Amino acid sequence: IASRSGSFLTLCVCLCVSQTERLYFATLRSKPKSTANTHYFCTDDEFLYENFYADFGPLNLAMLYRYCCKLNKKLKSFALTRKRIVHYTSFDQRKRSNAAVLIGGYAVIYLKKTPEEAYRALISGSNASYLPFRDASFGNCTYNLTVLDCLHGIRKALQHGFFDFETFDVDEYEHYERVENGDLNWIVPGKFVAFSGPHPKTKVENGYPLHAPEAYFPYFRKHNVTTVIRLNKKIYDSKRFNDAGFDHYDLFFVDGSTPSDIITHRFLHICESMEGAVAVHCKAGLGRTGTLIGCYLMKHYRFTAGEAIAWIRICRPGSVIGPQQNFLEEKQSAMWLLGDSQRSQKTKLEEKVVSHLITSMDDLTLNSAHNSNLCRSPSSDRLTEVSHTQSESVDGGPGLTQGDKLRALKSRRPPRPATTGALRVEEMKIHSRSSSQPLRLSMGVGQGPSSPLKSSKFPASSASATAKRIGRSPLSSASNIRRSVSHPLPVSPTSCLSHPLPV
Repeated sequence: IASRSGSFLTLCVCLCVSQTERLYFATLRSKPKSTANTHYFCTDDEFLYENFYADFGPLNLAMLYRYCCKLNKKLKSFALTRKRIVHYTSFDQRKRSNAAVLIGGYAVIYLKKTPEEAYRALISGSNASYLPFRDASFGNCTYNLTVLDCLHGIRKALQHGFFDFETFDVDEYEHYERVENGDLNWIVPGKFVAFSGPHPKTKVENGYPLHAPEAYFPYFRKHNVTTVIRLNKKIYDSKRFNDAGFDHYDLFFVDGSTPSDIITHRFLHICESMEGAVAVHCKAGLGRTGTLIGCYLMKHYRFTAGEAIAWIRICRPGSVIGPQQNFLEEKQSAMWLLGDSQRSQKTKLEEKVVSHLITSMDDLTLNSAHNSNLCRSPSSDRLTEVSHTQSESVDGGPGLTQGDKLRALKSRRPPRPATTGALRVEEMKIHSRSSSQPLRLSMGVGQGPSSPLKSSKFPASSASATAKRIGRSPLSSASNIRRSVSHPLPVSPTSCLSHPLPV
């Protein structure tokens, strides 16, 4: 609903959180004061996006988690039991979009709303549009990532178990995403970790911390990373990973460009053939890395291109840049077909094996050796590494590449007021999760040689964790979403409030 208070226009919508209808989202020109019936809060200056260039969001997974904890605490607060909870944001278009993803994400994760239901509530009344997000390049924006894309990406990741705020370790996430601590993020837990490319030696160069391959060994071993894929030119000797027991592959393509079909299919084949998790890097671990992981998400989990880009950026801000965004859009149908075909073949093979076993049991002529062969999956041919000759000549040169610039920008970010610090050897041992630490996930570095990477050290969190794409126009209009949703929300914003909220 829209109302006027003095000279300020107030835009407010109800998210219909529950039967009590207590949660609202508002766009306000001035800072309101809470009243006896209404509690206002704003996160615009609390959760800040660290941009590379003109990019401004979406906010990362840790911020979404902290927002959900904050909102859950307010909704459960005895002091606020009889009050409306109003999350308000300003008319700054960038902050409005980030705030919309936060409260919309909460509605998807905790209120079990569909992305369309949550977005429809957000665009009700006069909140007709939100500024779409853009990539982390310094050129013109060629691809609009919408708030609705982000909500779809969050729900798709939730459906596939990519995150669980009951066990999510926010301190670990915030620790290892820092350049000085490894600059790594999990995109698919247990399958893909994206990280910045290692260097021959661990050192600080022009203010940028560089890590040698050995710095990652303890963390990779502890988290069952068995394979490393390098997408940029040869900087370190891959033998260092091989000698440590990791499989290493080189699939080079030029910084800022898109992969060929050969590179794409080799990447998919390697990831499908390897047991354990795969660590992927290019120069900064953003553009090329995010693009190929996005192909995997589309093939194996049927993410749309928008959902894949949104989720990868929420996990690792700045990922997928320039033409790589349009590349994923163009490859979406092909990846879906490949995935559908592979799943169909797998289903048929499993049905054939089961049918054969049943027939054999009926005949009471089971041959254990024969059945063992039937149940064994065919082994995949080992792929050999791509020659470095071309990569060294193309990705090198005296000029700075896109990856160099992004790494440098990230390294200049000031450290957060933090609780991080290096662990002593005795503190690196794996610890079990206790009932007094509901939000802790044991992720300390395992025993072994000490690593140049700083390990994290945090107190147990006290917060409770019970926390289609539309047209690619510069602004996402209400008419677009209304055409895409066949059923209206069960409760309209106007029915939630019988009078305007006081400001």
